[in-house]
Amino acid sequence: MSTKFSPPLAIHFVWHPYDKKLVEPIINEVQIYFARDVDRPFSRGLNIPLFFYSSSTPNCTPLHTPQQQGSKDVLFIFTSVNTLGYELWENYINNIILSNTLRAVPIALTREGLSQGLSGILKGINFIRAYEWPNDTFKQRSIVGLAHEIYRHGFVEIKDEDKGKLSSIKIFLSHAKAGDTGLFFAEAIKNFIDNTNMSHFFDALEISPGFKFDEEIIKHIKDSTLVAIGSDAYSSRYWCQREILCAKENQIPIIAVDCLEDYEDRIFPAVANIPCVHVSSEAYLNEVDILRILAAVILETIRHYHALKSLEYYQSQNWIDKDCALISRPPEIRQIFSLKANGKSKVCYPEPPIYKEEADWHSNVGIEAFTPLWCSSDCDLLRNYRIGISISDVPFEGYFSNHLHEDHLIRFAQDIARHLLARSATLIYGGDLRNNGFTQFILDEAIVLKNRINTENINVENHLAWPLYISDEEVVAWRAKYRTVMKTVNHDIPSDVATGIDQQIFLPPSGVCNKYIWSRCLTEMRFKSITSSDARICAGGKLSGYNGKMPGVLEEIIITLDLNKPIYLLGGFGGVVGEVCKSIKNKSITEPLTETWQTLHNSDYQDLQNKAKISDANNADYQNIQDILTTVDVFKLAKNAGLDTSSYFRLMESPFLDECIHIIIAGLKSIIK
Repeated sequence: MSTKFSPPLAIHFVWHPYDKKLVEPIINEVQIYFARDVDRPFSRGLNIPLFFYSSSTPNCTPLHTPQQQGSKDVLFIFTSVNTLGYELWENYINNIILSNTLRAVPIALTREGLSQGLSGILKGINFIRAYEWPNDTFKQRSIVGLAHEIYRHGFVEIKDEDKGKLSSIKIFLSHAKAGDTGLFFAEAIKNFIDNTNMSHFFDALEISPGFKFDEEIIKHIKDSTLVAIGSDAYSSRYWCQREILCAKENQIPIIAVDCLEDYEDRIFPAVANIPCVHVSSEAYLNEVDILRILAAVILETIRHYHALKSLEYYQSQNWIDKDCALISRPPEIRQIFSLKANGKSKVCYPEPPIYKEEADWHSNVGIEAFTPLWCSSDCDLLRNYRIGISISDVPFEGYFSNHLHEDHLIRFAQDIARHLLARSATLIYGGDLRNNGFTQFILDEAIVLKNRINTENINVENHLAWPLYISDEEVVAWRAKYRTVMKTVNHDIPSDVATGIDQQIFLPPSGVCNKYIWSRCLTEMRFKSITSSDARICAGGKLSGYNGKMPGVLEEIIITLDLNKPIYLLGGFGGVVGEVCKSIKNKSITEPLTETWQTLHNSDYQDLQNKAKISDANNADYQNIQDILTTVDVFKLAKNAGLDTSSYFRLMESPFLDECIHIIIAGLKSIIK
């Protein structure tokens, strides 16, 4: 019913829950570097889809096995005495179906884990020996070790018989050869690679005391990742400048190493627009610093090739014009003139877009530069359009059935907020003001974006039900911090429960009577905020532990459907919306959306339902919920959202952020037109 979205690369991780303490530090590093750091949402990091498979109990395996998600998939399987000692886990691993495009890389957490390779799907496959990594360099070695396999299996066409340097990253060490820090550091990096097993990961080109910049050197640079070791003398050296220019002209990965001792009178302009690692200028380059540099090398190499392959894929899907040039970094003026000489007037570079001030010169030279999800002509697309966001945490169950990281919804909240606000939409969110909540993520994004694109058209309405807005120090501080982007809309207590209530005193959601008052207040707030909106986007949502008459995101979905507002349901992220999408597609209500399930998983829920039923029938009507969700016409749902049925089905099942945002923006554009 829908077209399969297939990004260039996806990465999977499988581990036994008893190995969590050993796996978690690796997973945390991977999440930051290979997905996107939620604390640095505008960074130019990788954005590779990640999937996780484990469980909460040792005698239970994940509900699903890893499946092909991209053009190429890399599967890391963490092995130990636990994956061997629990027969069901050994069977689970051996039931995974591998292929030339879904390749496994086993990681032995303990020496015993190597025995997993004696039989089954891992037989004959070389293991990463994580148990050999020293504690003081564990972080750096985990990134280098995993990144190397991601590079090999994701971007190099390798055969089973290929070994070692045939698939390793080639490094061109660019440095001043005047005997200063640059030479010492280049030698230290090369010696470290040549005298450790890192030679299997990297191929450092020979360092010559002097050479001609001839075809051989150009050939080496074209086939390498260039490391510019920025000592005091670097930018003033002719050959160093030529090496940088050659690397830029051939659009290869580059990183800079900042090791200035004292002073540089002019940084060569071409040594910009690239990642930079700082190390001390002391003569001795220690192992940690070398590993930091090598980690940066391999991450930038992966980012470069992944960005280009992603842009090529988006172009094949008609997200980007066929005549558009594709580049892996924001455009530079020399590059633009070269492209224009070849008849190109449009350039697409990876997300996120650069600051407006940085892009001012593009129009002066007659070039249109944009990212896959953003172009400057869209800046007023959603002006005066009010879009509600229904998003909340998904219950964490140890990656048993939902195989997305807990940060996935945070990244979605940041991304969708950025794209909607940059198009001048007003965002409506009904959430409590708490640290590390979705309200904060959306508002932080709004503040950064306001400065980034230099606009006053950043508007977020945060709708609060009584008694959440009762002013205390925390609420006052929130309003002060976000006053330039946030308008707080307070909704009074409904009249049918207001009698005898001191509305200036916070009412805790404890006891059936108080819970009923809370449920009425939340329903009132949700109805009024949705009525005032033009469309709604829904993702995630917890199924239990809420304060309303039903899960909050579920109530917002039902109200939106009743009001016939355009609604975008992202079921691939799990939670309430995932259950809603299953119910719609299968025309059968899922168990978590039944009153029986809700009663079993929420204390005092039946008492709340009974009280609400006798109080003007304000209880949650689960028969009505079932009738609505199982009779939804997806064709009408899609048409109302400005989409075709195929695109809407993809929205209901896709776990990919870029695809979901692309579909939502396309639907909103269609509605506006």
